[in-house]
Amino acid sequence: MAKYVDGFVLVVPKEKVEEYEKMAKEGRDMWMKYGALEYMECVGEDLEAKDMGGMKPVSFRELTKAQPNDTVWFSFIVYESKEQRDEINAKVMQEGMKQAEKNKDASMPFDMKRFSVGGFTVKVEG
Repeated sequence: MAKYVDGFVLVVPKEKVEEYEKMAKEGRDMWMKYGALEYMECVGEDLEAKDMGGMKPVSFRELTKAQPNDTVWFSFIVYESKEQRDEINAKVMQEGMKQAEKNKDASMPFDMKRFSVGGFTVKVEG
């Protein structure tokens, strides 16, 4: 059975990177505890789109409308299957809701208007 991946692209203001990293580590611990195969949070470094033989792709900075004071993150979680993803996410969301009740005044350290998520079936793996 093909693996399944949840992918995310988000924008985090530079002044909130430390706060986001703390949240990401807590997320990693939850997803891995419930059975995710891999959990990656990656901050952009080389985000300028380069000519690729006559094609110039849209850069992540352009795609997310990131400003100079923003960082762009590409993150993903790998699962055995979509069904396993659904089971794990249900457990993570349940635990997350309990934590949110304890931290009612906490705000997200990233811009929800520039947050993108999707589920993907792995077709080629190496």
